[in-house]
Amino acid sequence: MQLTAESIISLHELKIRKDNKHYIIEDLVTQEFYEMPVICIDAIVLINNGISLGEIEHLLKEKYPNDEVDLLDFAQQLLDLDLIEMVDGTKVSVEKVRTQEKLGLKWISPKIGKFFFNRFTHFFYPLLLLVNLVLFISHHHLFPRYQDLFVFDTMMFNIMLYAGISIVLIFIHESGHILAIRSFGLPTRLQIGNRLFFVVLETDLTQAWSLPSKDRNILFLAGIYFDSVLLFIALILKITSPFSLEMMNGIIGLITFDIVIRIIYQCCIYMKTDLYYVFENSTGNYNLMESGIEFLKGLFARKHKDQKNRMVVFYSVFFLIGILLTFSMFGFYYIPQLVFMMMNVLPGFAESVSTLQFWDAAVLFGQFLIMIWLLLYSLSKKYGNRKNNRTIYSGEENNI
Repeated sequence: MQLTAESIISLHELKIRKDNKHYIIEDLVTQEFYEMPVICIDAIVLINNGISLGEIEHLLKEKYPNDEVDLLDFAQQLLDLDLIEMVDGTKVSVEKVRTQEKLGLKWISPKIGKFFFNRFTHFFYPLLLLVNLVLFISHHHLFPRYQDLFVFDTMMFNIMLYAGISIVLIFIHESGHILAIRSFGLPTRLQIGNRLFFVVLETDLTQAWSLPSKDRNILFLAGIYFDSVLLFIALILKITSPFSLEMMNGIIGLITFDIVIRIIYQCCIYMKTDLYYVFENSTGNYNLMESGIEFLKGLFARKHKDQKNRMVVFYSVFFLIGILLTFSMFGFYYIPQLVFMMMNVLPGFAESVSTLQFWDAAVLFGQFLIMIWLLLYSLSKKYGNRKNNRTIYSGEENNI
């Protein structure tokens, strides 16, 4: 559809709310969210007053004489995002059919969510994280080793046990996010995603953008809070050793291993983990990852650009620390575990089909294939769906 300076457009019903630095726009028709600076909000107000694009551009240039204003380009962005309902009285036909899945889990009462997330627990959970840290510092033997994965002599039993425990712990982690967002009465859903090449479960927190910034952090940290409760219980059990059965102590060690690794992984904010969103939300600098990558590319390419946003520079440091943490986890845990498994399992393929050693190797190989399939599935979903949260401006803050 052709837009001109004389065009008068009408938008979907929008809800506008002030955020940290800019404004959050919610399209009440599609329930998608966008971040915009104040000049865009002024433009939307004038659009809603039925003023032509050319006249709006003239008014904004008078109000923002030092900024570049191009209303036709801005209106085209709105059109591309399906935010425009009519142009010059003609209804806009949406070319692309939206495939956004409906959010649900409304059967979980907000009262249940408020039981786990309230004024008391807002202090309790961070305190418990601190207590866990003190326990690790005062009891060095509590810190997990790569050998904690191997509770049984048979590898397929170890992997099946680890997979079962991980599924339960991940579900508890995601339950934290679900209960937190339901405590505000907002819908959500569980879905399969990925971080780098790790397959993960994800709770859709899109509706968090309808909340104030401080409340969004509760939603982002909720999973780690639930992890901290389980970790505290596991550490106390390791210290007190109430079980005489070696297998039970091994399971407790495996639970500790899984939770600690996932908390360390949350610190790898270059993968947009929960802590990344806390960092981004607290600073009010959205798209930090993209800006940080551009900054680092400029450094390594020796194209030194004057970076005025200190938060981007600050984030870039943590970006590199996260990468270092990932390599450290591979060096201390994943690679030694993989080498140990291969050395003990691969010889099983040379044994008879009727032996436990052969099936131990076959089951392990099958589990690896399943993980690869889940990873490919999550990648296909990730790049096949449209993003729900977008920033629709570029360049300087007040440019349109």
